[in-house]
Amino acid sequence: MSSVQSILRLGVDVGGTNTDAVLLDLSEGSRRGQVLASAKRLTTADVTLGIQNAIESVLTQAQSKSNIQALCIGTTHFVNALVERDPRRLDRVAVIRLCGPFTHGTPPFVGFPHELRELLEGPHFLLSGGLQIDGSEIASIVVAQVESACDEINRQGIHAVVVSSVFAPIDFEIQQEKTVAAIVRKRLPGIDIVCSKDVAAIGLLERENASILNAALLRYAKKTVIGFEKAAQALELKCPVFITSNDGTLLSCPQAARLPIRTFSSGPTNSMRGAAFLAALESGISKQSALVVDIGGTTTDIGMLLPSGFPRQAAAHHEFCGVLLNFSMPHVTSIGLGGGSIIRKDPITNKVTVGPDSVGHRIASESLVFGGSTLTATDVVVAAGRASNIGDESLVSEISQSIIEGAQSAIKKMLQNYLDAMKTSSQDIPVYLVGGGSILAPDVLTGISRVHRFPHFDVANAVGAAIAQISGIIDSFEDTSTTPIVQVRADVEARAIAQAIASGADPHRVAIVESEVIPIAYTTGRCRFYVKAAGDWSGLTSPSWTEVDGPLRLEASTGETASRPQMVASAAASAAVAPVMRTASDILEYEPRIEGREWLLSEIDLEWIADGCYVLGCGGGGSPLHTFLELRELVRSGDTARVIDFSSVASNALVGWGGSMGSPEVSSERLLGNEYQEASMELWSLIGIAKPEALCGLEIGGANGMINMILGSTKYSDIPCLDGDFMGRAYPTFEQTTVNVYDDSGTGAKMLPNVISSGDGSSVIMKKAKRDIDIDACLRAVCVVMGTHVGLASCPLKADYVDSVMIKNTVSLSWRIGRAIALARKQSSLSQIGPILVDAVGGSNSAKVLFMGKISDVRRRLFKGHTLGEVVITALAVDDVDDDDPNRPVERFTGTLTIPFKNENLYAEHTADDAITTMVATVPDLIAVLDAQNGSALGTPEYKYGLRVLVLGITAAPQWTSSERGIALGGPSAFGFTHIPYKPLGKYSQPRSVIEEYARNS
Repeated sequence: MSSVQSILRLGVDVGGTNTDAVLLDLSEGSRRGQVLASAKRLTTADVTLGIQNAIESVLTQAQSKSNIQALCIGTTHFVNALVERDPRRLDRVAVIRLCGPFTHGTPPFVGFPHELRELLEGPHFLLSGGLQIDGSEIASIVVAQVESACDEINRQGIHAVVVSSVFAPIDFEIQQEKTVAAIVRKRLPGIDIVCSKDVAAIGLLERENASILNAALLRYAKKTVIGFEKAAQALELKCPVFITSNDGTLLSCPQAARLPIRTFSSGPTNSMRGAAFLAALESGISKQSALVVDIGGTTTDIGMLLPSGFPRQAAAHHEFCGVLLNFSMPHVTSIGLGGGSIIRKDPITNKVTVGPDSVGHRIASESLVFGGSTLTATDVVVAAGRASNIGDESLVSEISQSIIEGAQSAIKKMLQNYLDAMKTSSQDIPVYLVGGGSILAPDVLTGISRVHRFPHFDVANAVGAAIAQISGIIDSFEDTSTTPIVQVRADVEARAIAQAIASGADPHRVAIVESEVIPIAYTTGRCRFYVKAAGDWSGLTSPSWTEVDGPLRLEASTGETASRPQMVASAAASAAVAPVMRTASDILEYEPRIEGREWLLSEIDLEWIADGCYVLGCGGGGSPLHTFLELRELVRSGDTARVIDFSSVASNALVGWGGSMGSPEVSSERLLGNEYQEASMELWSLIGIAKPEALCGLEIGGANGMINMILGSTKYSDIPCLDGDFMGRAYPTFEQTTVNVYDDSGTGAKMLPNVISSGDGSSVIMKKAKRDIDIDACLRAVCVVMGTHVGLASCPLKADYVDSVMIKNTVSLSWRIGRAIALARKQSSLSQIGPILVDAVGGSNSAKVLFMGKISDVRRRLFKGHTLGEVVITALAVDDVDDDDPNRPVERFTGTLTIPFKNENLYAEHTADDAITTMVATVPDLIAVLDAQNGSALGTPEYKYGLRVLVLGITAAPQWTSSERGIALGGPSAFGFTHIPYKPLGKYSQPRSVIEEYARNS
């Protein structure tokens, strides 16, 4: 009987210092997983050369090239091109967006950093097309529009085009992006085209951003992967070449050439996947959740490994090179700890610190143990007797015991804090150590069941590359109105498995590794499904891709940079950029522009107001990001948005008000059009006025806090916005406004008539209601029919009524909160952000830090369109707080804090260590949860286990608290908590007007 033929895989991973390679035996039987050879070689400036050197070393050790099934490479080529902003490797990109009347205020490139926008931005075209959330068309494609865009692209000499469409990821039948791509390809033969649905998931701007970066790399990607194939040929390898992606799966060379962005962060993914594989080889270790700690020469990467053997993915949105993206990325935390980290002892306090600076790749010449003069973490570990065969131990024999113990304690505390933050529950879980610097980690860590070190831990990243699999991913909205969710989920999972098999996965080894059902707010009968299937490559066919046009080839001009067209920046990109706030002094010295009692908003003002609005959203209201970007674009193009104090309004003036209503899932994809402007114009026409004298915000909290600034800008109606609003925060329903608090009719008369507009041709007028609560219910029902996002305009109010009901100076308050966050970041005093914010919002009589700790539990569900749940925050243990840190929290907390929420946070109840409970705050007082590590506000959908947070309480305005009706509409009983009485957090302090403060200097 003939023996089973060996199946060998070559795995390579490129790191910042070293390029690692392994030859792995993946044959069935006892030999499976055996590392036959491994090598580390310095990463070279020409990354391909370093890859070739590492492979040559492995092949020399193995002494055979037969039976090598595949060469799998994890590379940093494409990340480096973007990080280095290299114009020789990046191309300008044109964008065709199919959006109908929506998204025009936030055009392509709107969120790019200035220098990257200048480098990459080509012409963009906002054309007829796009889908609604139910899959129906916003508008049909107009071929003549697309052809006209092609002619302009050709005229400007652009060679890369992105086609993006509203709700493209759920477009399975109409295929608008593919249709337009075919038109472009016919009109402009040979041009590179990227369809956004092939790159990322729901979230138009973030998906389009990822597609732009991908398109900019295409020319360089083709050249690079051809280089890989030529290197394999030079080494006389007969096997196919694959590139590893950032989700632990394989890309064929044609795939990588067309989707190079999928290689971003493949290094950390390979490390985690390799650790999982090595763990499975050790007897008694089955698939389980674990933390993978990859310690290198300069930094440590920490990631969560799921039982599936794949890393936990990052939040839906994440940044790269200052650009917000939403494609799949591993959730990794990097800290400044490595074998080369420099150790110091303060001569006054005797405190020992580790890093974050490092000697890096110079460790072999600068570290004490190697004859150098710099004390490093590696020296300490060798001196402690915890590492052998590293340098000359006699060279570190004089290191004092206090330094050894102090450094080891600092390393342990650093790892424990970050490991705990990465956990998904309080349960102890194992740690897998990989990387050459893993000797730094102690054998016992709090919250860790066991610390594992496996053979070949130093090349786990290359092992991860070698074992990468083939995947199939489905991310779509599905109809659940007639079919049970369980059945729909099973159908989607079957589609994902079929997709993986079609891409080359072994049908017998495919499994579902991720499956999630996500309810859609304010929508019934539809859910979002995200499913990922993965399995080993069958070895029979190369992974397929739907738009592979044949073998890769380079055009004659591919490597030439001289033929690149002269850069033509857009008006917005080339406009004057706001001064950069580099230091705390810059922030403190900045003064808003006040002219004639009008505040003319700048980019800096808008950024701070947006940050403040999200804090005042109290967990709800939606992110102000897209509204901020639209306003910033208006200001950059020369338009003006104005804010005035109420004292500037005549007593007989009319004040318009309103905002947006609908689902955050829709507004993240179908970005704002003119729906609010259209609703407002129709309402004003209905009541017989040209326009009101001023505008006021429906709510300052969340996205609605800035939308009236768009309507009031010189681009649209040229109406100043009042420094105030009708909530002082965010609330989930329309009747929860101070306008309604002071209206004792019970029918919401002051909110009527109102108009809602879809933004694409439909509007509804509501004139009468039986009860005030019926207004919100009726409008939301129509909102769903209109695409689940509308503009809402309410009947303008007389200024004398507004004087009583408006919560004054809340735009100023949001500005001050945003400035306080910016100041804390620049002063590197985020642990002091609580007192800084308390001062910014009026002092300790009106606000206080309610709690600081770590999120230890989150529970949420969707009910009648609203997200319900609660978050539990646990005080940090004493061991987690460094007494010698000058930035340690001013106040220590104990016990836990529980915060229930209905879109917004409702109350905060403290449970002491002795189980005694105390209600510390309730609505209508504001309860905001902030990320303690960056000062940013957290919306309730962003609550997750492990986050270090600060809870800020702010006393509500008297418009809510001075009457029984105000407490009934906005207090605990309004949310069903009739047993909880409202007790004021403190004494309300009216925010100081920015105009009042700075007008004297104008």
